[in-house]
Amino acid sequence: MKLAFIGLGVMGFPMAGHLAKAGHDVCVFNRSAAKAQAWVRTHHGETGATVAETVKDCEIVALCVGNDDDVRAVLGEALPAMAPGGVVIDHTTASAKLAREAAEQASALGRAFVDAPVSGGQAGAEGGKLTVMAGGDQAAFDRAEPVMRAYAKAIKRIGGPGSGQLAKMVNQICIAGVVQGIAEGLHFAKNAGLDEALVLEAISQGAAQSWQMENRWGTMSQGQYAFGFAVDWMRKDLGLTLDEARANGSSLQLTALVDQFYAEVQAMGGRRWDTSSLLARLQR
Repeated sequence: MKLAFIGLGVMGFPMAGHLAKAGHDVCVFNRSAAKAQAWVRTHHGETGATVAETVKDCEIVALCVGNDDDVRAVLGEALPAMAPGGVVIDHTTASAKLAREAAEQASALGRAFVDAPVSGGQAGAEGGKLTVMAGGDQAAFDRAEPVMRAYAKAIKRIGGPGSGQLAKMVNQICIAGVVQGIAEGLHFAKNAGLDEALVLEAISQGAAQSWQMENRWGTMSQGQYAFGFAVDWMRKDLGLTLDEARANGSSLQLTALVDQFYAEVQAMGGRRWDTSSLLARLQR
């Protein structure tokens, strides 16, 4: 299948690579042309000079960009230029409002739109083991799902347009609370003079077990944060979540508190640190 992929950051670069490895004819675009050229050298696809040129005649256009405004800009160029009846798969974590607007915009032009934010981070993208939470019409999802299988281990359609973004907000709410809990647990263990490795061995086999504990306890204990999902990105996601909560009447007291803790980490110089750096603020 002829595909286009827009946005070659730490997530998009390997995701587009998996599409090429799966045998698709992939053309890529990135605002930094050097990144697109590097992708072509690595995966032997093509790159376009503009979004419109990149998506010309493509049945599927996937994107993974920064925020709502970036998605709007890409869609403004991509929707008229891609193949009639084509599907846009948006892996950007953006607002549910944008997803609903984009679905209407696509439909008016005879295209379809699936909001499909992902979880799993850079490691998941590189390993082709992302989790995708999708929103959109069933028919559009059915066309998009086989393509997403190239880089995802789990794909679930949650509901209509915007549902994928709302599910991603639930994901981030849960992660924020878990990471803060692990940070406080480690902080307590250190102050109590416990052997942190032994504590992990004991509690990770019980009800406290989580992905964050298994994958971040050791690096947190060593004060290693120069990797993973950046604090800046998490604050963007939590901002979207808190905006949505205000609109739908949800009380997210813990999420709002952890968001402020991340603001403190940013002030410490940790804007690009992994989200597990919540421990660093406790150990100042």
